[in-house]
Amino acid sequence: MNDDDLLRYSRHILLPQIGIEGQEKLHSGSALIVGAGGLGCPAALYLGAAGVGRLVIADADVVDLTNLQRQIGHYHSAIGTNKAVSLRDSIHAVNPGVRIEALQERLQGEALAAAISGVDAVLDCSDNFATRHAVNRACVALRKPLVSGAALGFSGQLAVFDAREPDAACYHCLFPETVEEGPRCSEAGVLSPLVGVIGAMQAVETIKLLAGCGRPAVGRLTLYDALAGEFREVRIPRDPGCPVCARRSP
Repeated sequence: MNDDDLLRYSRHILLPQIGIEGQEKLHSGSALIVGAGGLGCPAALYLGAAGVGRLVIADADVVDLTNLQRQIGHYHSAIGTNKAVSLRDSIHAVNPGVRIEALQERLQGEALAAAISGVDAVLDCSDNFATRHAVNRACVALRKPLVSGAALGFSGQLAVFDAREPDAACYHCLFPETVEEGPRCSEAGVLSPLVGVIGAMQAVETIKLLAGCGRPAVGRLTLYDALAGEFREVRIPRDPGCPVCARRSP
């Protein structure tokens, strides 16, 4: 790191759990953010500001007026612009030193596997079960840690899945594909700062994974009730019959 980096990241470096060594790990680390909406915006902005060296942001949608209530990485002037591009520009306005690849597509199949194989951690900031399950399958197959977030109405949730740990559950263990998908925020609404809370928590877990500090929330589902102002946590057991992760090699 140069002198400017030491000054920029000085508040991280002061933390004994991170220090210079941890900050250098962040600088050499990489993450894929799937979705540049309500969760992806705060998560990616914090990872960029924190000095994660390379970010890949994937989203096929464009910014519209209804997004601006909660998707803080986009501005009124970005309406009509692809979300991955808009969020890239917002991160660069904070930290121009971060390398960012904006993928203007919904990742599927080989493209999804290629994007995941090239990073150290994956953040699922999508808003539908099909994408979440596809990302989970690829993360299990490629042994990449997955930081999953969701928010709807006044309720949010966070979980970390890490296929590198032999007894860790995967997203399918928690929400099998047979579970019926509920309404989206376009149908049920969502509190604007709620996505900021969950997205920021996703950034925290990703930083811990990349810097090698603390205890990532693997095997735990954190639930946040914004109306009650309460957090609670439940364990996620691994399903021995899970079709996604049960037969992975040790």
